[in-house]
Amino acid sequence: RGRGLSGPLVAGAAVFGAAMAVRAIMRRARAISFDGRVVLVTGGSRGLGLALAREFAGQHASVAISARDADELERARQDLTSRGADVFPVTCDIADKAEVDAMVARVADRFGRLDVLVNNAGVIQVGPMTEMTDADYEQAMDTHFWGPLHCIRAALPWLRRSRGARIVNVASIGGLTSVPHLLPYSASKFALVGLSQGLRSELAKEGITVTTVCPGLLRTGSHLHAQFKGRHRKEY
Repeated sequence: RGRGLSGPLVAGAAVFGAAMAVRAIMRRARAISFDGRVVLVTGGSRGLGLALAREFAGQHASVAISARDADELERARQDLTSRGADVFPVTCDIADKAEVDAMVARVADRFGRLDVLVNNAGVIQVGPMTEMTDADYEQAMDTHFWGPLHCIRAALPWLRRSRGARIVNVASIGGLTSVPHLLPYSASKFALVGLSQGLRSELAKEGITVTTVCPGLLRTGSHLHAQFKGRHRKEY
């Protein structure tokens, strides 16, 4: 009986091995060298955005970073420049479509191209549902849904000119599993995940890869900039 199963087992192992090989080939095909590429990171003045900018710069990409706070952006520029990065800071509120259009135009004018867009900017409001206002939900949606959509629309004409262009949408585990006391954050991250996953299918035929990133807790200091409501100390 054991010998009788050997044929199907071997065939199954061969199919599995072939599938794994195809996956490895596809991963290599989707790989990208950032050497000489131009990457735009929103929310790039601190936290995860700054860490990503450092990584891209370390792989010899030219990096544009955006944020609302000009002073934080300048500190980030100095940090990246000290590491030898070719960096271009742009002050921008991604909730404002006109500002986004101007930002992308400035980046394209500075570098002559745009290859990778990383939608990373975010806000975190913490507190019970009873403390959250319409303005809290609007701010979260402006930052996590409308902002990335504005950036994508503005960047697409340039990304279409780039071979192997990428869009990276940084969502959250909160965009897959809603977290109590983070309802504006979670609802808006769910919206970003839906946008990102659908966009991936639509842009694949144009050779533009869309990646949805849903990290868990990060040690990048995001909690230090969160907005707390209700019993602040306990919420923190």
